[in-house]
Amino acid sequence: MTIRVIIVDDQAMVRAGFAALLDAQPDIDVVGDAADGRQGVELSRRVRPDVVLMDVRMPETDGLEAAQQILTTDEDDQDADHRPKVLMLTTFDVDDYVYEALRVGASGFLLKDAPPADLIAAVRVVAGGDALLAPSVTRRLIEEFARQRPDPRRTPVPRPRELTPRETEVLELIARGLSNQEIAGTLFLAEQTVKTHIGRVLAKLQLRDRAQAVIFAYESGLVAPGER
Repeated sequence: MTIRVIIVDDQAMVRAGFAALLDAQPDIDVVGDAADGRQGVELSRRVRPDVVLMDVRMPETDGLEAAQQILTTDEDDQDADHRPKVLMLTTFDVDDYVYEALRVGASGFLLKDAPPADLIAAVRVVAGGDALLAPSVTRRLIEEFARQRPDPRRTPVPRPRELTPRETEVLELIARGLSNQEIAGTLFLAEQTVKTHIGRVLAKLQLRDRAQAVIFAYESGLVAPGER
């Protein structure tokens, strides 16, 4: 299946370079581009891409506001369940927008100077329904929660009622930034079994992807910054 992509960035050379790279892939089709967030929202509504590459910092309407509009619009639309995945593009992995962008439903972050192969892989990852959450971004999230909750002392939080004990364990390990392979090794499970558990966690908690699972784990108090 061909992945339909639009590119939203205020730099024409960036849009052209990314488009040329992605269009050269047999399974990716760049179906449009826009120079700011407002145009990006309009383009997304019109062409209904699978993935939106969205620059974080743009004039008029920035990437965060545009992503929120794309991911929350048309709730009553019959195609609401097929809204595009948004992959944010940023110059720095500690950009102030990281936390809020993930909260509104962005599927991940990619540095603009990442190798071409990483860009291609990122598009495929988010199009497949997974989140692109690099260790640096996970650390940024943990730092944000630590700033909000500087006192590490807390009372034990019961596991979410929707989850089994094993699913809760998997969620905790996701929140600590472990990969599927690392979770499998920690819990002595097959990697496919871990994938099944993650799918059930997301479905039961009505979360979009791994990124929102991390946020849920910290905001619910299931995991606290600094814990191992």
